[in-house]
Amino acid sequence: MSRESEKDDLTGGPDSGLNVTDTPPEGTVRLDKELEQFRNIMKPPGTFGEGFSWTALVGAIFIALLMVPGAMYMSLLAGMGVGDAAQWVTVILFIEVARRAHKSLSRPELFVLFYMASAVMAQPFAGLLYNQFFVQSQSATGMGIAELIPSWVAPRDPDILAARNFFNPAWYPALGLVLFTTLMGRLNGTVLSYGLFRLASDVEKLPFPMAPIGAQGITALAEQQSEESGSKQSTETWRWRVFSIGGVLGLSFGAIYTALPTITAAILDKPIQILPIPFVDWTEKTGSFMPAVATGLSLDLTQLVLGMVLPFFAMLGSFIGLVITMIANATVLQPYGLLPSWEQGQTTVQTLFSNQMDFYFSFGIGIAMAIALAGIVQVVIGLRRTAALRRKQREARVAVDAGRPPEGRGDIPVPFIVGTYLFTASAYVLVSGWLIHWDPRVMAVLLFFAVLYMPLVAYVTARLEGMAGQVIDIPMVREAAFILSRYQGVDIWFMPLPTPYDLNRTLFYRQAELTGTRFWSLWKAELILVPIVLVASIFFAQFIWSLAPIPGPQYPFADTMWELQAANQSIIFSSTMGRYSAFTEAFNWKIMAGGAGFGLVLFSLMSFLQLPIMLIYGLIRGLNQTMPHVVVPQFLGALLGKFYFERRLGLKWRQYVPVIAAGFSCGVGLITVLGIGFTFLARSVIKLPF
Repeated sequence: MSRESEKDDLTGGPDSGLNVTDTPPEGTVRLDKELEQFRNIMKPPGTFGEGFSWTALVGAIFIALLMVPGAMYMSLLAGMGVGDAAQWVTVILFIEVARRAHKSLSRPELFVLFYMASAVMAQPFAGLLYNQFFVQSQSATGMGIAELIPSWVAPRDPDILAARNFFNPAWYPALGLVLFTTLMGRLNGTVLSYGLFRLASDVEKLPFPMAPIGAQGITALAEQQSEESGSKQSTETWRWRVFSIGGVLGLSFGAIYTALPTITAAILDKPIQILPIPFVDWTEKTGSFMPAVATGLSLDLTQLVLGMVLPFFAMLGSFIGLVITMIANATVLQPYGLLPSWEQGQTTVQTLFSNQMDFYFSFGIGIAMAIALAGIVQVVIGLRRTAALRRKQREARVAVDAGRPPEGRGDIPVPFIVGTYLFTASAYVLVSGWLIHWDPRVMAVLLFFAVLYMPLVAYVTARLEGMAGQVIDIPMVREAAFILSRYQGVDIWFMPLPTPYDLNRTLFYRQAELTGTRFWSLWKAELILVPIVLVASIFFAQFIWSLAPIPGPQYPFADTMWELQAANQSIIFSSTMGRYSAFTEAFNWKIMAGGAGFGLVLFSLMSFLQLPIMLIYGLIRGLNQTMPHVVVPQFLGALLGKFYFERRLGLKWRQYVPVIAAGFSCGVGLITVLGIGFTFLARSVIKLPF
């Protein structure tokens, strides 16, 4: 590849429209160079192919039969799933099968297989395993909650629960509710997230920095097939070499971090952990000189690789936000009594929880409101910029994209998206209203979530995903809304509720675009996926429950942690039973207003100084919005990529690193699946009584 073509790949080339060197039209804002750089790391191929085939269907069934039970088992055994393993293992396995059949899979076919492998890992009925425990737990029983749990959550009859059979008619209401939420959730995630993608990608031209990870990995595997088959189309096989390097690194790290604890847990009383999971906690030791500050470090190398992939200024902003949070907690908030719940000797989890309840709950809501408002303003500015660019190019008689979707991508009309949202939101409101007997106070809460909160946070989440590869999670909003409604009872905590996080699938659409996959391929896959997901989930949940009571000694994580989880939930649920709750004290409108003002001032200052826009999103993320233990390794990865690899390799490093990350994820996934297979083999041994 020539230097000129390399430059075109990174800056958009002569046919990419407005690139980093263009002068924006008069009256528009200056383009952010880092945004444009990430937008052009990998460009769509220009043509879109059909990716749905019988191969994808067989892959989905393969995942449903082998990976779903493994994920369920690992969540009970160790509190973790199989992560990206299912996706990459399935793709590589089917490539090998196709190779032996003297065939090759196209990029769209590989991506649909990748997409289906991710979607099939959903376990909608696995939550019933916890529900059957919760109605019998000591915490729920002791607080008087168990006797009030409705039948559409779980039956309370001890004889029915002892039978361990989900196909008993007493379980049908609970099964029906799971079926409803699954169907509505899939419809939300498929259609409405597509609408958010249209807004974030086609209109605002956001870079989606995490999208090239999966897309470059798929491209590397496709190019390797072309190289082996002698295809003349194989022109950039460097991706496979870089992918392999990442894969070896992932295999090496995964063998120590995930495989060793998984395998030793099956043969020893206590698993061997060379690297502590999930992090090293120093909070109890540092509390004496850093009060109300959570300290520690994640030793997961994945965070270091992630820091190299994400935009540098986003990682810099996160680190600055973390430092500001630590200084503010130790020198201002705790000494002046704004963090009264913190006590010396608390762990990381306890410190974060108490700080959240005292201050950051309300502050986070205000920050999110500022993000949403600033995002809306930027959308308007972006629309004006596009209109100005169209006018200028029309006057110059130059063809312009005008923000329209590419030809042949398989897009659907906007009215259909709006109609789908109205249908799903109405369905949630009507079903939930029926379950709580149309209580007017709860109906007001439902309308608040359906009309205001869900679209607002969904947009903010999609914008952050497109801008910095991150999502915002506003904690305790549901809890606060339920408590402030003054509803009496526990039914409200179990009713289906529309959630904006169902819509956080915009990344898949950007990856589909980058791999040249028609969107209709994904929608066809969804029609096949839903019944497979439902059947696999209920079948294996029933099978695992029938083997032994859950929790029990066979499942150490569930046996240890579920009672603690039940106790925490019982405290929250009791807040709507006419008792005092700390959550009523958590919402402080003054702190919320301060957070909103702080966020708006930051956005205004960034705009005035013309600093990178990713810096502000990263800064907000670091303000107690994420685990501080992962911010440091991510920032170290960003420094390593920016000031070492990028200086040695130039901007082409931005093409290499997503492929390395994809290979690393694949390597960790492969070795993790091997460990789970060994565990299944060890657990399946039947011990004879003689």
